[in-house]
Amino acid sequence: MRQGFSSIIRLLTIGGCVLTIVATSVQAQEIINKGGVIGVQVTPGTNQKVDFVAARVRAIPKAPMSVSAQAGQDFIHNLVNQLQSSAQTSADVDAGETAGFEGDGATDPVELGMPLIALDTQEGPEFQSQQFGLSNHPFSTARADLASGPTKVPTPTNTMYPYRATGKLFFKIGSDTYVCSGSLIKRGLVVTAAHCVTDYGTRTLFTNFRFVPGYRQGQAPYRVWAASRVWVPTRYFNGAATQCAPTAPGVVCKDDVAVIELAPQTNPTYPGTSTGWYGYRWNQWGITGAGLTQVTQLGYPIALDGGLLMQRTDSQGFVASATLMSNTIIGSLMTGGSSGGPWLNNFGIQPVGTGPAGTYATPNIVIGVTSWGYTDATIKQQGASPFSSSNIVTLVNNACAGSDPRCL
Repeated sequence: MRQGFSSIIRLLTIGGCVLTIVATSVQAQEIINKGGVIGVQVTPGTNQKVDFVAARVRAIPKAPMSVSAQAGQDFIHNLVNQLQSSAQTSADVDAGETAGFEGDGATDPVELGMPLIALDTQEGPEFQSQQFGLSNHPFSTARADLASGPTKVPTPTNTMYPYRATGKLFFKIGSDTYVCSGSLIKRGLVVTAAHCVTDYGTRTLFTNFRFVPGYRQGQAPYRVWAASRVWVPTRYFNGAATQCAPTAPGVVCKDDVAVIELAPQTNPTYPGTSTGWYGYRWNQWGITGAGLTQVTQLGYPIALDGGLLMQRTDSQGFVASATLMSNTIIGSLMTGGSSGGPWLNNFGIQPVGTGPAGTYATPNIVIGVTSWGYTDATIKQQGASPFSSSNIVTLVNNACAGSDPRCL
C-alpha cells in the first residue's frame, strides 16, 4: 500500500470480506474490503488537535474547459429532448429512495471560535435576479439565513429543519486542518464527497474527521462528532482506470461519494436525534426521462462569507452524457469548502394539500453531493457523481450492517 502504509500486519478473510490490518505513520487502520467499497476503522485522533479557527479549504477538484464544452452540449440536448418527449417515467427498474426524519431540534451549543472576518449583516437588494456565468446556466445562490426586521438582520436557519441536517466537516491532512461540507442521511451517518476523505487513487485516508451539524459563525449548536469508520468506493480508493472521464481524470468520476460513521456520545447518542436527517435516492430516481431535475444545494464555500455561514443554491440540474460519467451538473456560485454538501430534491417543509394541487413527492432527498467545479470559476457550474445502487446503497448497507443503532 502507498502513502503512509508502512507495513501490512495481517490479511484475513471473514465471511467473504477481506480484512486488512495495516500500520501507518499516524495510527493503525483496519481496512474492510466488501462489496465494492472500502471501510476504514479510524480513531478519534486526540493526539492531533483539529484547528476549527484556522482550517483551510479542501480544494474542489477542477475540470478543464473541454469538459465545460461537452457539458454545454449535454445541457442543450437534454432541454430539446424534454420539449420533444411525452410524459415518461424517470425511474430505472432498480431505482429507489429512503425517507428522512425531522428530529427534535434540541441544541447543546459548543463554541469553536470564529475566524477574524467581518460579516456585513446588511442585506443587498430585497429581490435579486437569477445569476449565471459563462455556462449560461441560470441559478440563484444566497445565504441560507433569512433577512428579517427593518435592519435586515439575518435570522439564523441553521437550527431549523431541514437546514440543520447539513454541516461542516473538518479533517487533517498532515498537520493542517481542512474543511468540506456534509449531511446526515441516518441518525449517525454522514454523506460527503470521497475527495473529502481521501485523495483519488492513493489508498489512504485523511485523519481526525469532525462533523459539525448546523455550524454557524464558529458555533456547533449540536456538538462536534468524531468519526469511527469511513466508507469509500473501492474504485475511487484504488483509482480504477475506468472510474473517471478521460478529459478530467480524478475529477469527473462515477463514485466521488463517501459515508462516515459517527462515534456515539451521550444524550443524544447520535446527532440525528436532534437534527433529523435527509433521505436519499439512487439510479436517477426523481430525474425526468430527459435527464432533468431541480436541485437545492447546501454547503459552506470559503469564498462566500468566509465559510462561516451556510449557503444555498437553487438550480435546474441535468444529467451529462456517459462521456462525463453521467454526472449531474447545476449552475452555482459555490466554490471550495462546499465539497460534499448535499444536492436535494424537494427541499423544505412539506405543505398540507387543501386543493387540487396534486401529490407532493417525498421531501428532502439527497441525490448527490458537490464533487467538482471548473478551473475557470466564471463558468459558475458544479458537478456531482450520480448516486447509484453500486455506490450510495452499498456504502450505507455496509455502514449499517447488523442493525447498527446509528442507522435506526
